[in-house]
Amino acid sequence: MSSLALVEGPSGVAGAWDTDGQIYFAKIKPGTTDFTKPESAPRTGVDRKHPAIAFNARGEMILVWTEGTGWQKGGGLAWQAYDEAGEPTKEKGRVDRGIPVWGLPAAVATEGGFTIIY
Repeated sequence: MSSLALVEGPSGVAGAWDTDGQIYFAKIKPGTTDFTKPESAPRTGVDRKHPAIAFNARGEMILVWTEGTGWQKGGGLAWQAYDEAGEPTKEKGRVDRGIPVWGLPAAVATEGGFTIIY
């Protein structure tokens, strides 16, 4: 079982998905059906699934995902923020056992940055 995320940001729509245990994301170029080259989530992790994305008003993005979750099994929560140019920032992390059984992460933009709900 898996999921995907689509969200509109200041510079277009971004999508994230998992393939073969890794999270990927790309942006759809505004007014077209063209998209940027897919990028993978940074660092290494085990069985990455269930991405969530949020943009703030400055055009910064956060990508959130699970690691090691499965049927009747919780797992880790991981995230990476990106600046308005799409470059990774220092805002990143992981919480072991951060996702409960049947849980999924969510991300929302706030005035001060982002909030991850899990």
